[in-house]
Amino acid sequence: MSQPANTRIVLASRPEGHVKTDNFRVEQAGIPIPGDGEILLKILYLSLDPYMRGRMDDAKSYAAPVAINGVMEGGTVAEVIESRNSAYPIGDIVLSHSGWQSYALSDGSGLRKLDPKIAPLSTAVGVLGMPGFTAYTGLLTIGQPKPGETVVVAAASGPVGSAVGQIARIKGAKAVGIAGGQDKCAFIKNELGFDAAIDHRAPDFAEQLKQACPDGIDVYFENVGGAVWDAVFPLLNTYARVPVCGLIAQYDGLDTSGKDRLPYVMRDVLKKSLLIRGFIQREFVDQRPAFAEAMAGWLRSGEVKYREDIIDGLANAPEAFMGLLQGHNFGKLVIRVA
Repeated sequence: MSQPANTRIVLASRPEGHVKTDNFRVEQAGIPIPGDGEILLKILYLSLDPYMRGRMDDAKSYAAPVAINGVMEGGTVAEVIESRNSAYPIGDIVLSHSGWQSYALSDGSGLRKLDPKIAPLSTAVGVLGMPGFTAYTGLLTIGQPKPGETVVVAAASGPVGSAVGQIARIKGAKAVGIAGGQDKCAFIKNELGFDAAIDHRAPDFAEQLKQACPDGIDVYFENVGGAVWDAVFPLLNTYARVPVCGLIAQYDGLDTSGKDRLPYVMRDVLKKSLLIRGFIQREFVDQRPAFAEAMAGWLRSGEVKYREDIIDGLANAPEAFMGLLQGHNFGKLVIRVA
């Protein structure tokens, strides 16, 4: 019987425009052996997230790019299967950042132990993990929705957007979600309880959005950019707040239409006293305990619901990731590795 190997997906080349399959390479390597103070992790779940597209480019950003021939990075749920670290005995389940591979070494730094009894393990990279935390901190710290205000969120069926809309409702605001396709719109309205759901693919999208927000928009949680931003921006009220979480419409090849929106945007930023702030969730690390308590409570009470899009097999990660950038996933995209 052959020995198991460590399957790794590495960055073979940097994308030129859209990500393609030949930007990735699947490799087989030996399973690493833990040294003193180290543990061997078997990856159970891998999170696929839009930010990974930026790591594929060699561009200055808030985090270093993935090196050519380096393992693609990503959040993971893993089991300790060998240990030379007394703090992490065999059998522990941890949240790690081990990337696109089936096994990884760790010295224990940066890990967080998980309790499988609290929620399904996959939620640690979803509603109870980085996406849920991003929604919580961005909306409540920057957006600061008030009862009766209108909150609009793009990519509303995704893990961040779906949490944003539901938290807005909990805080007494009106939640308007923007999503791609009738199925996703029906999900956020009928199952998640959004007040309105608008399909950005509809030919009269901008008019539908205007009708759904008769009193304008007080908080716009930006996940998308592009044409969605163009429809939202004229509806922003004076003193509106815009947490900028992502710009997925621009990740996989920038807008080349040549349209210069900056003078128009800056005029209204001044005229309406708008607050537009980009953020990275780790800026609010001190809020993690409050988030964990609040989100766990909302899940227990049913005030927050979630949907996952789980795909089996690490080898399917490249294709799934390319689909994510095109909006093909429905819910939090997770690869079940083992």
